[in-house]
Amino acid sequence: MVRVFPYRHPFKAHGWHGHSQGYQTSPSMEIREAKFQISSRGTAALPLVCVRTHESHSFGIFYGQNPLLFSFNVVLADLILIILITRAVRFLLKPLRQPRLVSELIGGIIIGPSLLGRSENFTTTFFPLYSQFVLRNIGVMGFMLFLFVSGVKMDIGLLKRTGKKHFYIAVSSVFAPLITVSIVGMVTRKSMDKQLAKLSSIGSIASSLSITAFPIHYAVLQELNLLSSEVGNLALSVALISDSIGMNFAFVCEAIIQGEVSVEVSLWYIISLVILVAFMVTAIRRAMLWIIERTPEGKPVDQFYVVAIFVLMFMLGFLTDMFGIAIAYGPFWLGLVIPNRPPLGATLVERSETIIMEIIMPFSFAFIGLSTDFNSMTEAGWSNLGPLFALVISGYLSKFLSTLTAAIAVALPWRDSLALSLVLSLRGHVELILYVHWVDKNIIGLPNFVMLVFITMVLTGTLTPMISILYDPSKPYMVNKRRTIQHTPPDTELRILLCIQDKESVPSLVNLLEVSYPTVDYPFSVYAFHLVELIGRANPLFIDHQNQELEDLSTRFPDSETIQKALKLYQERRAEFVQLHLFTASTAKRTMYQDVCKLALISKAAIIILPLDCAADLATTEHCGVGQQSMNTNVLANAPCSVGLLVDKAHRWHLPLSRSIRGSTHNFIVLFLGGADAREALAYADRMVCNPNVTLTVIRFLSSNSEGDDEREKKLDDGVVTWFWVKNETNERVIYREVVVRNGADTVSAIQGMTEERDYHLWIMGRKQGINPRLLEGLSTWTENQEELGILGDYISSSDFIAATSVLVVQQQILRGQGADNPSAPSQSFMKRLFC
Repeated sequence: MVRVFPYRHPFKAHGWHGHSQGYQTSPSMEIREAKFQISSRGTAALPLVCVRTHESHSFGIFYGQNPLLFSFNVVLADLILIILITRAVRFLLKPLRQPRLVSELIGGIIIGPSLLGRSENFTTTFFPLYSQFVLRNIGVMGFMLFLFVSGVKMDIGLLKRTGKKHFYIAVSSVFAPLITVSIVGMVTRKSMDKQLAKLSSIGSIASSLSITAFPIHYAVLQELNLLSSEVGNLALSVALISDSIGMNFAFVCEAIIQGEVSVEVSLWYIISLVILVAFMVTAIRRAMLWIIERTPEGKPVDQFYVVAIFVLMFMLGFLTDMFGIAIAYGPFWLGLVIPNRPPLGATLVERSETIIMEIIMPFSFAFIGLSTDFNSMTEAGWSNLGPLFALVISGYLSKFLSTLTAAIAVALPWRDSLALSLVLSLRGHVELILYVHWVDKNIIGLPNFVMLVFITMVLTGTLTPMISILYDPSKPYMVNKRRTIQHTPPDTELRILLCIQDKESVPSLVNLLEVSYPTVDYPFSVYAFHLVELIGRANPLFIDHQNQELEDLSTRFPDSETIQKALKLYQERRAEFVQLHLFTASTAKRTMYQDVCKLALISKAAIIILPLDCAADLATTEHCGVGQQSMNTNVLANAPCSVGLLVDKAHRWHLPLSRSIRGSTHNFIVLFLGGADAREALAYADRMVCNPNVTLTVIRFLSSNSEGDDEREKKLDDGVVTWFWVKNETNERVIYREVVVRNGADTVSAIQGMTEERDYHLWIMGRKQGINPRLLEGLSTWTENQEELGILGDYISSSDFIAATSVLVVQQQILRGQGADNPSAPSQSFMKRLFC
């Protein structure tokens, strides 16, 4: 059987297959005839090619059949090849700080006619006509799904919360390139070809170059861990405002293009656009709110509604394409009208993002790569490419300079201004979709399309590492001034930052505050920071509950109300000497540490308390803080003050305050191994011993014959220990001992001997700074989480050490220039780095 379907001829200068390979044939594909429509642009050159139909599945290789001659197998091979190549490119370019977009673009170009596609055997084997047809359509669907998810993540409500500074920068970054590109277009109009010289074409290009596309900025900022930084927050807000402005220009230019056919067509375009947007804002928005109301609190959205929303997304893509609107607008608008708060927005993102980004989007970049032939640029020559190149370069330069000027004008530091200008100059997925749309609308031909793809790849690949080098979000947190408990005068307010990720950790934190014993002479200022993982939205959210409140706070963050009530109850009991400040942040796990360090810097906290969760696995061994390890390690490396890691393995303190604190005695022990961290731990314990219900035992470990001692650290330790002993010499609730050990085994043996004498409710120790290595010699192989808790802290917190149910590991502030532990995770295997 022979079937006839359109096939795009390899036209020399225009169209999607403008390379010089000629017709692609295979033993199972016979060209019978070809009829060309007379046209000189874009996709209008559509020959008819007759090919034999292919069976979907083979009987098997053992029947002597080549699996790559069957359509289904070819599509699967294409999928595997595309994913492997893009992953390999991402792995190779990761040390160069290249964003994912650049790696996937290069992967698509590799399989295209510029590289591997130059081989006729490769093309006929892996990308015959029917395979390319499938890849291109799935690629367009991938862009639709990507913009839909991006729309779901965007928070339109952020427009109400933006300030004048954001608005001024956004307006400047939109209108300056719009005017500049329009002027350059009018000046060079005579050298353009007929289609590009149209006012509507120049207007479309000018409006697209003025837009600051939100999706690519979010993706790059997320990869660079800048979402919660000052520049990251500012860039996302400016991008949202400029998108709102620039999108209106794009609609006007599209209406002008439609009007070139007839006024009636343009009028119907505007009417259909208005009706569709009104329907989505009213009916569809209400339907989404109805779904949220029907979903029980704490439960995910029913699968039926999720499927229905995706079907609606495809329907809107069909309608927008049918009305002459860009096919991606419908899915993007649908994502915008969906409330991004849980459970709907979070459910849609969680259930779809992985399959879209990891499986379907590679098809999109394969579609771009198969249409990118650099030979077509050579054949077209500079005379055809020059006018469009002038428009693009003038647009990029004017956008960068206008953003930089506006940022400096609103008193933004010059380094932040430069970083912001680079971020807002990035190009990505939205621009690629626009390039495809311009080819479909015959605004540009294939050589110009290839040039735009190349410029996008080079620009984004160059600016992204420049941003990461220029702007370090952790640099402001490393301060020169001492912010520790040891250096806080005893008669001044102690500022403590509590980091709370779930309500289960609140009782332990409250009881730690209580045994820390705030008084009128030693008051506390407590900054409670509720951290929520960012799911289903792109914009990080920071709330100061004293100055702002959200109406739907309980809906967005179900645990927030419970946490606040528990803390306020404690504050009411200690109102005379405890001030409570409540904050909430919704941000990505990778950037939570930035919010913590920023709040610690602003609040001038002396210590950050990080509770660690302990979860038992199937082997009944405990792993403390596994899910939080990345955030905790980054906080330890970048904090502008001291840090305390609180491990409550048995939830022993989860009792009513009247029973757990008042009228009961608590036995605490300090393991003093020397160094800055141990001195900070002893200073904190000295605060606790003021509590009449606390007895404290301090054990100082000394190396036999002073082997391995650092003389400077030893002198500092002697000074602090002497001060502590003189202060508490007459206090019967304080016990001080010294133990001489030769290695880590002796240290562990001495600690185990202490557990036989008394039950201790809280074990306090320093993390790792300044410890004599001889005291821990041989213990490094015993521990798994020493990067976070230190060698001794990990041992005491482990399930092997049954005697300790609550542990406080303290790290003293690391001053600028002292260095910090490398927060990066241990090296991973080759395959894990390649596929993660």
